[in-house]
Order: sequence, then C-alpha cells, then structure tokens
Amino acid sequence: MTASMLKRSVFGVLLCVLSVGTCAASTDEHWVTAWGAAPDAFGPALKAQTVREVIRTSIGGSAVRIRLSNLYGQRPVMIGPVHIALRVHESAIQPGGDHVVTFNGKQTVTVAEGGSVLSDPIAMQVTPMQDIAISLYVPKGRGPSTIHANGLATAYVTENGDATSAETLGNSEVSANRFFLTEVDVDAGESARAVVAFGDSITDGIMSTPNANHRWPDVFAERLQADPKLSSIAVVNSGISGNRILHDGGGPSALSRFDRDALDKPGVHWIVLLEGINDIGASGQPSTPEDNVSAQQIIDGMKTLISKAHAKGIKIFGATLTPFGGAGWPYHTAAGEEKRQAVNAWIRTSGAFDAVIDFDKVVRDPAHPDRFLPEFDSGDHLHPGDAGYRAMADSIDLSLFAKG
Repeated sequence: MTASMLKRSVFGVLLCVLSVGTCAASTDEHWVTAWGAAPDAFGPALKAQTVREVIRTSIGGSAVRIRLSNLYGQRPVMIGPVHIALRVHESAIQPGGDHVVTFNGKQTVTVAEGGSVLSDPIAMQVTPMQDIAISLYVPKGRGPSTIHANGLATAYVTENGDATSAETLGNSEVSANRFFLTEVDVDAGESARAVVAFGDSITDGIMSTPNANHRWPDVFAERLQADPKLSSIAVVNSGISGNRILHDGGGPSALSRFDRDALDKPGVHWIVLLEGINDIGASGQPSTPEDNVSAQQIIDGMKTLISKAHAKGIKIFGATLTPFGGAGWPYHTAAGEEKRQAVNAWIRTSGAFDAVIDFDKVVRDPAHPDRFLPEFDSGDHLHPGDAGYRAMADSIDLSLFAKG
C-alpha cells in the first residue's frame, strides 16, 4: 500500500468513527435485503405524526440501511427524523439501543413523488429472526402516503409530534399498514444471498395469524436458518394481495413491478414465482374484455418474467397455482379451473423454470383436486391457513439453494 493510499484509508476510518454509527465498518460491504414489503396502495395522509413499524430480519449483519418509498405520493414528502432500534415487545424498544438514521448525512429527507430513497448505513449488529422497530416522523404530509396495505403486523401511529426516540409509544393508534418502508438491507458478508418470494396474497400471507410471522416465506426463512450451510440466505417477501401478472389491480402488475420488487433487490440470487391465480379469477367476470385472459397469455407473461430474470443471471423457480375451488362465483368457475390446470401443467413440464416447487400438490385434497385439504384451508377456499402455509414452506427442497 502506498503512502497516499494509507492516508486515504486512515481518513475513511476516522470518518466512520466520527459519524457515530452512520457508516459501515469497511469498504468491502456486501448488502443483502433481509426484509421487504412491496408498495401497493395509497394510504392515509400523515401530518406531524410518528409511525413505528416492526419488521423481522431473515438474516443478520453488522450494519443496516433502509429504503423509503413515495411511489403513491402525489407530491414530494418530507420524512424525518427516522430512528431504528431493537424491538422488545409491542411498541417498546430496547433502552439505550436507539440509532438515528441519516440520508446523505441529514436527519430529514424529501422523497420525490413516485421515487424512493436509501438511507446511509447504520453500524448496528442485528441477528437473524430479530424484531426491529423503525420509527418515522412525517412533519408536513400533504397527500396520501405510500403503503403496503396488508402488513399482518401492527404499526403504531401517534396523534401528533416527533416520538421517534421514545422507548414506547403510549396512547398510539394501531394500523395494519406498512408506511413508506419497503426494504431493510444488512451488511452480511460475501456468502450472503437472497431469495425473493414474488407473488400475490398467498405469498403476502393473507389469512395467516397477524403478528406471528406465519406466512410461507417466514417459515421458509426459519428452515434456512436451521441449516448451518444455508443460514446466510435471506428471504424477501414481495407478495401483493390481489396482484396479477398481466394487469394492474392489486398493486402494479407483476410485469411492471418485477424489476423494482425482485430483480433489483441487493443480493438476490433466486426468485420463487407464485402468480397467476388472480389473472384467472378476474376472468370470471371481467371488468373489460382484456381482463378475460387465457392460460396461454398467463404462460407468456411467465415467460417474460423468466427471460428478465435469466438476463440478470438470477435463477427463477416456478410454483404451481394452489386450488381455489369453492372460492365463490364468479372468481372460481369451471373455465377458470381449466386455465389453472393448463398453467400448472406447463409449469411442471415445460422446463422453462430453473426448478418447480409444487405447492398445488402439497395442499390440494386428493379427493377434490380443485380444493384445499380441509386442514390447510383458511376457510375462504382461496388462501391457506397457518398450517397450509407451513406445509408449503416445509415442502421446498432446500438443495435448490445449496451453493455451487
């Protein structure tokens, strides 16, 4: 190392020390997304309010950074201060463990209409499966917030004022939405990689127990953590309830959001695609003729997603569409069931995907193949319950994610 290089290295270390926790430990950072929630809807306007959101990391790391989105904002929004801490229970955070989050060194940031921002790194040790509380203050909200509408986790919203550093948020309202927060990355080391679970409400975890992390991606992340050879693999949930491959509806279509919510996630190495049932369901009583899509159109949409993933060197696994018999007319029809069977046959036999994960086979009733096994049905005949989500996660062949 030359004298000038050594001087720059020492200066960089000094900057990290002086910044008091806003700089990662070294220049060889390896960022991997450890948690995600895809933005999918307009939310309530916030003004002079603090929101505390709780997330669970799928892997650990020595530093953290977060992404905030204003995708559905109708004008720029100022956010800040922002704090991050380990969560103890409900809205309470670990005393003395609070960290200020900065954006280009500042404690406030203005997020452009339709845009997003990534925070500076925060030197903060987190472990896998750890609850983290992220508190956002919105001083001058003047329009809709950007949310993930079905967070299945309680967020705490104050009536007014900056409470981002408070150890607990007493007398706060609660919400099931995720506000502005779409991504939490960790500096996890060179061996770390991520799986993106990309799908609709069945990946989003609808009908699973709130605040329990019983979605199938949650259970899958626990399985990976239990295997020392796979414990450096993160799982990112990019499910959106009502999502379709071909058309907007429950959030932006899969085709339009695939880059943002899957391909561009730091550290992504695999994608599990579970999409298409809403394309079929929307065909039962289409709002427009274009909504009455064929099985081949759904397959062609999948082919586009596969091509986009492979162009970036990312493996993509196809998950078969789970049963929806009994979900009610016009969502479930005989014609729709024929489409589901045709799509599933193509997923299983075409060889287009890098591997097949046969969720349909795991949860269907052998006596009534268009329906869930009763013990796996949440009761609405479209979504699994907790036991069904666990069966799905337990069925995934972990060897698909082995190195080499």
